[in-house]
Amino acid sequence: VLQKWVNREISNFDYLIQLNTMAGRTYNDLAQYPVFPWILRDYTSEELDLNNPAVFRDLSKPIGVVNEKNAKAVKEKYENFEDPLGMIDKFHYGTHYSNAAGVMHYLIRVEPFTTLHIQLQSGRFDCADRQFHSIPATWQALMDNPNDVKELIPEFFYFPEFLENQNGFNLGQLQISKEVVNDVVLPKWAHSPEDFIYKHRKALESEYVSAHLHEWIDLIFGYKQRGPAAVEALNVFY
Repeated sequence: VLQKWVNREISNFDYLIQLNTMAGRTYNDLAQYPVFPWILRDYTSEELDLNNPAVFRDLSKPIGVVNEKNAKAVKEKYENFEDPLGMIDKFHYGTHYSNAAGVMHYLIRVEPFTTLHIQLQSGRFDCADRQFHSIPATWQALMDNPNDVKELIPEFFYFPEFLENQNGFNLGQLQISKEVVNDVVLPKWAHSPEDFIYKHRKALESEYVSAHLHEWIDLIFGYKQRGPAAVEALNVFY
């Protein structure tokens, strides 16, 4: 598979799906759901210019420290962590880049994930401010908060329906703006959920991502997952 990918006989999307499968990740287990990277950092421009390297996320860094400002706090947390019982090893992040709650968070508008989310929240929807309501806002939250380290799921590259509230669920309204949470707010450069998926998939297969995707793979599936390389890359999870 690696050789096929290097020879460009399979797409970046196909390669990531294969890697997830080999790593034991599966759509049948929310705790081991396939994981895909955030690949863009520009969610505010009117047009998306895939020839400009500045629109892409730095794939060599874990999502928690893509924003340089967070790196110092993350490093200090690791260095200062001491478990009095000596049971827990030092870590950079207390949450994870992929977990069941995160999958339900993204897929809340489609069944069976809606029902699973409601069960998780003791029989009701979580408060509106914590819902997945906007792609630009979700990215901004990642940049501002080193404790939020969610990567993406494959649906961001092929499934426009998860961005629409086609079932008309009452997801509440945001506290400050009083905005009703309905369809997911898209980046300015996307004119519809289908347009978002089309451009996002195009970005995934772009020259820039093809040249840098292996750096992210090292963090998630490769040698930077644990040990000294993980410590150096600020990539140690609880």
